[in-house]
Amino acid sequence: MPRQTTFAKPGEINRQWHLIDADDQVLGRLATQIATILMGKHRPSWTPHVDCGDFVVVINAEKVALTGRKRLQKTYTRYSGYPGGLRTIPISRVLETHPERVIEQAVKRMLPKTRLGRQMYKKLKVYAGTEHPHGDAKPLEMASAK
Repeated sequence: MPRQTTFAKPGEINRQWHLIDADDQVLGRLATQIATILMGKHRPSWTPHVDCGDFVVVINAEKVALTGRKRLQKTYTRYSGYPGGLRTIPISRVLETHPERVIEQAVKRMLPKTRLGRQMYKKLKVYAGTEHPHGDAKPLEMASAK
């Protein structure tokens, strides 16, 4: 008799907390690793229509590594919809003012653009320094993937 495929139910998921140190890690590779954990694809019980991912705490966002000439060339662009409303901000300025946003944006753009993706994104916590308020959750330290 063939085995039945089991799907994870929203109430049956045991979420874990993962702590990732972004010090000297390449931005894109780090974001891929984080997005995989947020979606739950690292689990054998992954189900496409259920948010079965874990919480992720990222520290040292200010020390993330960028390869090549990205620190000089990469920009974030947004448009207000009005004439003359195009704004481009270089990544170097974003890293100086709000370094958390660099990792948040990289991960957010790798998640699904649906209600489920927005729910997954809420489980991401990014901090510029080494301090974070999630010590009570006892996050598991992730090995760096340099």
